[in-house]
Amino acid sequence: MAAVLDDQTLLDHLIGFDTTSVKSNLALIDWVANYLDGHGIASRLTYDQGRQKANLFATIGPEIPGGIVLSGHTDVVPVDGQPWSSDPFKLALRDGKLYGRGTCDMKGFIALAVARAVWFKEQARRVPVHYAFSFDEETTCNGVRHLLADLPTGERRPRLAIIGEPTLMTVATAHKGAAILTTRITGLEGHSSAPDKGVNAIMAGAEILQLIGRMAADRKANPIQNSPFDPPYTTFNVGVIEGGTAHNIVARDCRIVWQYRLMPGDHGHDIQERLEQFVTNDLLPRMRTIHPGAQVVTEKEIDLPGLMPEPNGAAEALVRELTGANGTSVVSFGTEAGLFQQAGMSAVVCGPGSIEQAHKPDEFISLDQYAQGGRFLDRLGGWLAKQ
Repeated sequence: MAAVLDDQTLLDHLIGFDTTSVKSNLALIDWVANYLDGHGIASRLTYDQGRQKANLFATIGPEIPGGIVLSGHTDVVPVDGQPWSSDPFKLALRDGKLYGRGTCDMKGFIALAVARAVWFKEQARRVPVHYAFSFDEETTCNGVRHLLADLPTGERRPRLAIIGEPTLMTVATAHKGAAILTTRITGLEGHSSAPDKGVNAIMAGAEILQLIGRMAADRKANPIQNSPFDPPYTTFNVGVIEGGTAHNIVARDCRIVWQYRLMPGDHGHDIQERLEQFVTNDLLPRMRTIHPGAQVVTEKEIDLPGLMPEPNGAAEALVRELTGANGTSVVSFGTEAGLFQQAGMSAVVCGPGSIEQAHKPDEFISLDQYAQGGRFLDRLGGWLAKQ
């Protein structure tokens, strides 16, 4: 049998793989699969279309329906242009903190889980533990969709999922959903001295921006009373706007990248309906009186469901038992938990580290948080042994 690696050694290995979302994660996935195989644990991989990225799913314990999923994403955000104090892809210990890209978001949790593979194998006699390690969470969340589509359906699915995103080991039972959209506007070029003979895509885009602003104001004016979310309403943001070529040319093209983050229970159907109605009934007819070929096209690039609270949910009950938590929390960031929930599993978010350190230069996880995460998984192993 292969050597059993400790928590920090495993994290050092995982940090060493540059799995920035634009790159392949296959080297990391293959390494983890080989490590598990060395301990008699088989893995199943699901790939993207180009087979340059893969998810890993592994089952420890009996091959029976149900069980507990420990979920984490293997991709990380870029380090380009960030002023790191040390190599972001080499684990560094300074002042009680482990530094490196992905230490808290979220290779730390993955390393803790993999480090306990042999322990889980000894304890999981009646309830299986499943590892679900995905790609592209930081960009589209499409990776885990492949993984979930490959799982058995109905009662043969795992029973619950623990998504180990950094929550300082609090039990998060809800988060907002997110939709990221790109609106492309095509007008007609012309000389700036005769703007009435062209169709200015930027000016049309400005009207769409005003509509987005009105929808944002409507949600802000109607907050959900006594909500634990801050802010307690669906929010909007315009992140990118670009278009035109020169000051003396009527702009033909404009591109707007925008998003909304939905409160649990807010399905957002009215958002795109209002946009479509405005474009179809008002904006486009005016544009096409001058140029019949004018277009406004909005595409949803990402549609990430929120995590809905589950009163008396199996995942919450187990994780509260293991952590000793008296209550639950919510998180403002998105995770894959809502996708597990949509796939029929009870789900919570709970993991070591703070989201405040994620995506920044000198990302770190404190040794204390890392140890807390390890003790949590140790208690899971003890719980498995009693089943």
